[in-house]
Amino acid sequence: MTGDAPAGAKMTGDARKLAQDHLRAWCDGDPEAVAATAASYADPDSGGVLSGPALAAHAAATLARFRGPGFETGHLVGDADAAVLGWTLRADHREPYLGMPATGGRAEVSGTDLVTVDGRGAHVRRSYDRLALAESLGYTARFVPAADEVREFGVSARAGSARTERPGALVLTWLEVRDDAEAAEVDLLSVEIVKSLRAARGFLGLTTFDLGDRKYTLSAYDRLESVRAVHARPHQRAMRRFFKSGLCERVHTSVWRPVSARDYARCPGCAATVRTDAACGCGWTPAAVPTL
Repeated sequence: MTGDAPAGAKMTGDARKLAQDHLRAWCDGDPEAVAATAASYADPDSGGVLSGPALAAHAAATLARFRGPGFETGHLVGDADAAVLGWTLRADHREPYLGMPATGGRAEVSGTDLVTVDGRGAHVRRSYDRLALAESLGYTARFVPAADEVREFGVSARAGSARTERPGALVLTWLEVRDDAEAAEVDLLSVEIVKSLRAARGFLGLTTFDLGDRKYTLSAYDRLESVRAVHARPHQRAMRRFFKSGLCERVHTSVWRPVSARDYARCPGCAATVRTDAACGCGWTPAAVPTL
């Protein structure tokens, strides 16, 4: 709902100049000026049409997420009543966005501002490709349903090693997060934990998977004694965040010892299925691969 525009936004004028004024407010990093130069505003992240204090709050959140914005202006077409201004944004990604933790990288995306003018002032409808913005930060989109009648869907990752021996121990953990901001914080902590584990002598690999509000990690070790690698400093910091700083609602951790493990491979020559610790009848021997 747009409602009445704030006093600062009740202006008339040439739509082309108002489009430039509004974009300049974003360049200056001034949320109040953003709100003052638009009677109403909407973009793919605004959740609807905004004006006044709601628009200023949205602009402040966006400018905190993408610091030091630089807009390179492109085409400007239109007349006094309506104009389209093209632009390319480059900014530093400093806070979570679309589930992506702050990368510290340089975001880049192109878009347009459609500006129309009436007696209340400029009405801005901003368009840009959120997928292109994510890709500029090194992310690739994958589309999955949230859930069906029996399953939840999510995303997964793997941090393997070159070691191919059978695991002697598995560690399963999961954390229950409250919102996207907490999920992003857990992801940052997980990155440091994975880095420390990859340097540990008994580490064989791990997989992570996010389902609903839970973040799971399954890691493999050559023997039970090697599980001590989990307790390196990054993991200790994460545990302190849970026990003393209120991070996450629930945490599960457990250690498992495999009872049996069998691997099979299909021969590329005769298509027979063989166990990976034996040769095919035609002489082919499967190569050993890591479990995780």
